[in-house]
Amino acid sequence: MTSSIGIVEKRPIADTEENASWLSKDWLEPRLVVVTLAALLLGIFVEASTDLPAWVAGLLGLIAYVAGGFYGLQNAIESLREKTIDVDLLMILAALGAAIIGEWHEGALLLFLFSLSNVLQDYAINRSRTAIKSLFKLYPNEANVRRNGQIVTVGLEDIRLDDDVLIKPGERIPVDGIVISGQSALDESPITGESMPVDKGVGDTVFAGTLNKQGILDIRPTKAAEETTLARIIKMVEEAQDSKAPTERFLDTFEQRYAMFIVLGTILFIFIPPLLGLVDFESNFYRAMVLMTVASPCALIISVPAAFISAIAAAARGGVLFKGGAYIESLASVKAVAFDKTGTLTFGQPVVTDVTSCCELCSEDLLAVAAAVEARSEHPLARAIVRYAKEKNVTVPEVDQFEAIPGQGIAAEVGGRTVHLGSLRYLETLQSAPDHLQGEYERLENMGRTVIGVLREDNCHNCTADCELKQDSCDWMGLIAMADEVRPEAKQIIDDLHRQGVAVAMLTGDNERVAHTLAAELGIDRVHAGLMPDEKVDTVRELQATYGQVAMVGDGVNDAPALALADIGIAMGAAGTDVALETADVVLMADRIERIAFAIDLAKKARRVVWQNIIFAIAVIIMLVLGTFLIQIPLPLGVLGHEGSTVIVVLNGLIALLLLPELKRRRQMADAA
Repeated sequence: MTSSIGIVEKRPIADTEENASWLSKDWLEPRLVVVTLAALLLGIFVEASTDLPAWVAGLLGLIAYVAGGFYGLQNAIESLREKTIDVDLLMILAALGAAIIGEWHEGALLLFLFSLSNVLQDYAINRSRTAIKSLFKLYPNEANVRRNGQIVTVGLEDIRLDDDVLIKPGERIPVDGIVISGQSALDESPITGESMPVDKGVGDTVFAGTLNKQGILDIRPTKAAEETTLARIIKMVEEAQDSKAPTERFLDTFEQRYAMFIVLGTILFIFIPPLLGLVDFESNFYRAMVLMTVASPCALIISVPAAFISAIAAAARGGVLFKGGAYIESLASVKAVAFDKTGTLTFGQPVVTDVTSCCELCSEDLLAVAAAVEARSEHPLARAIVRYAKEKNVTVPEVDQFEAIPGQGIAAEVGGRTVHLGSLRYLETLQSAPDHLQGEYERLENMGRTVIGVLREDNCHNCTADCELKQDSCDWMGLIAMADEVRPEAKQIIDDLHRQGVAVAMLTGDNERVAHTLAAELGIDRVHAGLMPDEKVDTVRELQATYGQVAMVGDGVNDAPALALADIGIAMGAAGTDVALETADVVLMADRIERIAFAIDLAKKARRVVWQNIIFAIAVIIMLVLGTFLIQIPLPLGVLGHEGSTVIVVLNGLIALLLLPELKRRRQMADAA
């Protein structure tokens, strides 16, 4: 049966981890390191302590060279074929040079430490990549489906879009789908980074790889296994880890020129001092091999990708997808963040904020009548009123007649009496609003609320409440105000951005009044209201001209052009949004705005680690080169310093950007549980 990984990667699991071939580099390279060390030590022992022929020590030395330089020589030959020079070639040349002057054991030690360093580097970097490959394990190998009245077990590749997939408690969802039966709570942390279980019921979307915590669910697949959100996440992150940031590309170019400089410099150093009679050839040749070794830029070259690979893996575990190291660098340098209001700073759906009845004793009656009329409408404001009435457990009467008046409101008959619902401009053509409602309307509108009024035929005349505002001729029931609900964490994230020295702008299609009211509430620096999608693009250009690097935050749908133009496009709540996954540079899988702070903090931390690594690597090279000339450090010590610095920069990125954040994330999940 094809494994779940095979579905996604189109290759069997046996080729990846658990059944690694003895011919694979992951299996063979560590063992060659052991062979190198064993041959080196035995060779030294044979040479110093036995009467065995010299060729035995020579054979052991040859074994040490072959084992220690096996992969380095392969890489060097490949580089020469591509007409480039890399550090592998420098190390091989230094080891051969040591052998030429009879210091084969020092050359073997160089190859041992070099190959050991490569194994440790590979291990550290693979820990970062394993953080992503572990997502493969979230796929079950098979699924239970209902077919012809029976439950049968099938492989993921055999699941059909018309299947009814049965998910029991403790099982992982095999494919993206829609719940058609049952209720449960799912752990969606692999997709969204959200630690708390999410309730799911009929009609809700579920993602492959999430864990069913409680009840039994039946789901209808919406995508094939290889097209699920999880599969796309894995592919995107792997591509991101293979992409290169500007700093990394610069160092790649620098490596070529620097390596050529080292080779030419070493050749000159080998011949010029002896020709000038300053030193003897053999001792100078040895010093040249030390110089070529310690001047090699191994640590410098690996310092950047090691940090970015760890950062990308840490971000993915936190529900944030970076599409490459370039975007980590850019996000760390942003000077302004532009938010598309709807769906980012707000939840993107209106809620009832105020209910003001003409008679303060009749607010429930007002809400019941309004909900009855709006139940016939699909408008978002109508749904907000109906939802609010349900939350308040209001009994909603039947509507006998219903007529929508385009651009103005609704006329209906409820309980045998005519009801009008709509804007004040429309309702006041029927009857002027009482003074106290007019004042309340102006107050609510100045707050940026959307306000509708409700009239009912002979409302006050038939009202049984004893109220001093009662007027027999008044048909006004009252006002209902609504607004797009602001995310409770929006103020905090904007304050956090300000503390980081980042300006905040808001882009919205809403009117100026609503936009400025929200901006004042949240402390936003710049407001751009009444924008169409193409006008948001022009606004992003203006912000770039003013601030420089600009990040744009949106939902990836109507603001896709602005996301594409911004230096960094950040899409929110994109777990099920194909457009966002394709358009944005950074994707927040959960619908949580605070992930932006996490992403920016991680990007800045990654940039710090990169520069720590670069400065450290350069400092080590300078010290070792100076040591070669001033105190004539031996080749083994030079190799130890050179390879040790390489391992340190890799571990620095792994620990600071992946392991420590992962420990923090697990503590938070444990506290939440």
